[in-house]
Amino acid sequence: MGEVHQLLMKHGLAEVRRSLSGDDKNARLCIEAAHAVLSDEHSQIGIAHAGFAMAALPHRRIQETVWERDGGPIKLLVESGLDSSRNPIGVPYGAIARMILLYLQTQAVKTRSRDVELGNSMNAWLTAMNISVGGKTYQVVREQARRISRCRLTFFNRTADHEYVSNGAFVRDAIFPIEHSASAQGRLWQEVVRLDESFYQSLLDHPLPLRDVAVAQISNRSMAIDIYIWLAYRLHALDRPINVTWAALRAQFGPGYKELRFFRRDMLPSLKLALSVYPEAQVVVDESKGLTLHPSAPPIPERRIAAR
Repeated sequence: MGEVHQLLMKHGLAEVRRSLSGDDKNARLCIEAAHAVLSDEHSQIGIAHAGFAMAALPHRRIQETVWERDGGPIKLLVESGLDSSRNPIGVPYGAIARMILLYLQTQAVKTRSRDVELGNSMNAWLTAMNISVGGKTYQVVREQARRISRCRLTFFNRTADHEYVSNGAFVRDAIFPIEHSASAQGRLWQEVVRLDESFYQSLLDHPLPLRDVAVAQISNRSMAIDIYIWLAYRLHALDRPINVTWAALRAQFGPGYKELRFFRRDMLPSLKLALSVYPEAQVVVDESKGLTLHPSAPPIPERRIAAR
């Protein structure tokens, strides 16, 4: 358990809050996020495809119509879809796109059905995804839902002898809002979305359990979401400590950074936030060399997964 969790267990939230300097915003976020996880009594389970631990979506809007992520044995290609005039829609990106996909994946695995109920209003859906309701949020969710609905994806899973290829999409039926708008909270889309059959079957074959409250606490930080998913995938499978350099971390989480020092500067706050919502994680951070990952318990105990 990390230092922030030990402080909360020993002194309580109010005392730890008082000990913080007023200008350390990220430390305050980490304290609040860690407290939310430690005091969570429900331990609701979220689900992500394990492939996203090694190959994730872009953090920001990109101009390219194909996004490529190579995570060693896993490679992901995401191709922009087209509108009715054959113009590229764009590749989904950012925290909102990740939260939409996490919601769809979680509901599909929980219900063992490709059909996912969204509800008949934007507010209901945002609340279910733990996303703050607001005018700008509506616009971003519409845009990311539209991109997710149209894009195509290919997963490559490589072994020593073979390369397995899975072609498909995230969803079979579009989930982007209908273009009318008497009200931002009106009926915006079909109430049930059907996941692509190939993606759904791959999800059932490779589910990665996450702690729902943890994801909610980092829902507006795309890099923190990716780091949390990566740690949830890697740590419990280790049988010995391993070192991961900053260069290797940049290749996975920030390939767009030319300068390693700028990547390290920007990743550290997200890393600390991801660790704050994963109390079981045993990770040593060396700001000059990188990370040392130690075998750790998964965010969701295996006995709870088996019970579900």
